[in-house]
Amino acid sequence: MTVFKNQVAVVTGASSGIGKAIALGIAAQGAKLCLLGRKLDQLLAIAKIAEETSPQVVCYQLDLNVDEDIEKLKTRLEVDFGQVDLLIHSAGVITLGELKTASVKDFDLQYRTNVRAPYVLTQALLPMLISSQGQIVFINSSAGLTAKAGVGQYAATKHALKAIADSLRDEVNSLGVRVLSVFPGRTASPMQAAICETEGKTYNPDRLLQPEDVAAVVIHTFSLPRTAEVTDVQVRPFVKS
Repeated sequence: MTVFKNQVAVVTGASSGIGKAIALGIAAQGAKLCLLGRKLDQLLAIAKIAEETSPQVVCYQLDLNVDEDIEKLKTRLEVDFGQVDLLIHSAGVITLGELKTASVKDFDLQYRTNVRAPYVLTQALLPMLISSQGQIVFINSSAGLTAKAGVGQYAATKHALKAIADSLRDEVNSLGVRVLSVFPGRTASPMQAAICETEGKTYNPDRLLQPEDVAAVVIHTFSLPRTAEVTDVQVRPFVKS
């Protein structure tokens, strides 16, 4: 399949979970991949798999919380590819805790990773995305729609991310850029395993969304004709009791 032939995709959070599934899924559709992350060895492992179907895969080791790293990335992408067609925001962190005890330091980290980093990265790459009339997806969370006890910090960052996506969409639709927010429920991933451990619950991945489920939604939406735009998608686990 070559739905994304000659298109360049930038993927954050590509080393595991939903980001990994999206990266491999669009690689199988012919996209060139730019994999971003701090742990180069993990990115290279994903790149090795993606190279079986993608015409080009490049790993960029950086910290998305460092503005200078994002500026350097922009320059390298302009030299290495000259364009960006797809931007997939999948990196994120979560810390649980009630407001009366939750650490402000944890809140700051979640804000920088879940809100500020995708904002700055989008801003840096937006000229190329506008030039190619590209597409952007923010992998949000069900917490970005409904905040429950113990996840106030994380939910706040995801509500903020939705606001950024909504505002951006209104700004760039007229320039030919589509913007999608995806709100998955609990998804089988290392992050979810850590959450279950913190909650004292059993991690049962078979009863959760699979990363490939979310990737399929994103790939299908990106593949739609330009007469349509999907703006928001909620996906939840479906397991018969």
